[in-house]
Amino acid sequence: MCCALLVLVILGPRIFNIFWWIFQPLRWQTAFSDLFSGSLWWIWPVLGIIFLPWTTLMYVIIAPGGVVGWDWFWIILMLVVDIASYTSGAGRKRLPGYEGY
Repeated sequence: MCCALLVLVILGPRIFNIFWWIFQPLRWQTAFSDLFSGSLWWIWPVLGIIFLPWTTLMYVIIAPGGVVGWDWFWIILMLVVDIASYTSGAGRKRLPGYEGY
């Protein structure tokens, strides 16, 4: 059960991003081609899905209308969530009484 939940948390946003890109490619192209012009606009969403899936997801939700005002709050919040997902287990062994693996 724990492993299934871990796989869902780790792969969930990446799989959702991939399926959303497959079913609505125009939205993704609109979101990223305005920010990064050229024929290699697709490299940024791929890197985003691999390394920052929650931030990429929020950017695609917000970006087609332009990122202004409180939109930056949501993007930064998702960036914090992505960073926290990479560093969440960093200090567990230093906790007194922790009998982890």
